[in-house]
Parts: sequence; C-alpha cells; structure tokens
Amino acid sequence: MRVFVTGATGFVGSAVVQDLLSAGHQVTGLARSEQGVAALEKAGAAPHRGHLEDLDSLRRGAENADGVIHCGFIHDFSKFVENCEIDRRAIDAMSGVLAGSDRTLVVTSGTALVSGQIATEDLRKDPKTSRNPRLSEEAADAAVERGTRACIVRLPPSVHGDNDHGFIPILINLAREKGEAAYVGDGQNRWPGVARTSAATLFRLALEKGKAGARYHGNSEIGVSFKSIAEVIGRRLGLPVTSKTGDAAQEYFTWFSHFAAIDNPTSNAWTRAELGWEPTGPDLLTDIDRPIYFGG
Repeated sequence: MRVFVTGATGFVGSAVVQDLLSAGHQVTGLARSEQGVAALEKAGAAPHRGHLEDLDSLRRGAENADGVIHCGFIHDFSKFVENCEIDRRAIDAMSGVLAGSDRTLVVTSGTALVSGQIATEDLRKDPKTSRNPRLSEEAADAAVERGTRACIVRLPPSVHGDNDHGFIPILINLAREKGEAAYVGDGQNRWPGVARTSAATLFRLALEKGKAGARYHGNSEIGVSFKSIAEVIGRRLGLPVTSKTGDAAQEYFTWFSHFAAIDNPTSNAWTRAELGWEPTGPDLLTDIDRPIYFGG
C-alpha cells in the first residue's frame, strides 16, 4: 500500500514510518525542511515537501496515496487554539481528496478528550464540558459524513521512549526549574501511557483494518498515578516530591495545570479485540526511570 504520512519526522510519526516500511508498505512522508527530507530518505521513505498550512501540498500527498496517516500537529502550546484550527483544516483538505473512495484516513486524537471516567472507545467529547480545543475528532466525523473512510487513533497523555519530547520531559524541566517535583492534590489522578513503537503499530493496524468513524485507544495500561510519575522524577533529580493545590498548583504548573490534574483512566479492550493489537514495550514508569530521560 502507498501511504502518505504527515508528521513523518516527528517522535510518533517517524516510528509510524518505520513500522509501515517493515510491514512492506511504500511510504511518502511530509517534510517541511531539507533536514526532514534527508531524514525520510535515510529511513527509506520518499519525501513530499510541504507543511500543515500548505493545504495544496496535503491534497497532492493524499491524491497519490492508497491511505493517509495524519500524525502531524504544531506543538506550540502558546498558540494551541490556533494550531487546533490548522489541524482541522488539514484533515478537511486531505479527507476531501479521499471522499468517495475506499482509501483510509487515520487521524490522531487523545484519550484525554473523554476524561473523568474510564474512557472507552465509544465515548465522545462533550463540547459543553470539555476544555480541550482539539478539533481532530470533529473533523474526522465530518469527513465520514462526506464519504471518507476516516477513523481515529486516540493517544494517551504520555507516548514514551527514546527522544521523547512530550509531557514527561516538560515535567522534568519544571522540576529542575522549580527545585521540586510536584503533583496536584493527592496525586491519584491517572495518566495512561504507551511505548512509542507500540503506538506506531496501532496506527498501521488502523490503516489496514480500521472502520469509518471508529475510535481506537492507543494506551498500554489503564493509568498510573501522577504522584508516582512525580516520585520517579524527584528521585532521579534528587529533589523533594510535593503536593500542590489551588494557587500553588497554578503557580507551579502554569499553562500545564489542566494536564497535570487530569484523571484519564482508559480502556483499550475494544481496540485490542477489533484490530488484534497487542501493546508491547515497557510500561510508563519503567521507561521513564532511565538515565536517557534525565540527560544521562
């Protein structure tokens, strides 16, 4: 299968590219720089110059593919709302090309969209209560209504592994800056996680077997307490581990406060049964308790 991958040089997307190539697929990856072009060529994929705001480049990439995996997102949290809108337009552009065909579009979302209870694949984001402006699921649903075979992979708060530059490194940097590793309240709010390579396999299975409108959960464990994450960070850095509440929590975590407090226990039972996906790799606490996460 010829597969077009956005975010193909990113932390998750580059693993998706490798998994697809190992499974015998031909891969074209979106690249916005010469460095990205070189990385894709080295991996054995064909580069496609463009970026997420260049909708024509996205349409051309989708036109020449038998399926699309959309991992790309602009991770600038100071402009998160604007970047969510860019994401929505990108999905809309690619889905318009695929509409009316049997070609699959796999869209990336997050399990945290449906937090506050055990998140199952059938749950949908409640626009009345959700504080998350991510629009990928709404865009995928709109694509299905237009006749696109679009499905969704929801990733947990932590996709972990070598070269991680997601939420765990943010927490480590905060601890270094503040001189303590903190959690909110009693710290029993739960974060699910998944190893990067295992998440990549799920994206491929969703491409090969996914059903239009389906949500697939890419977590390998239901959730670990945020306090236990803070304890690993504190021990590794030799810093005290403390509880923060109210204004103190806001002062410590600032823009990250919502993520630090979120309780997101997540089931993947339906995903595993539907796609035959078996998560592999280390669990979250084992993986982050390594020198590579702390500059060693």
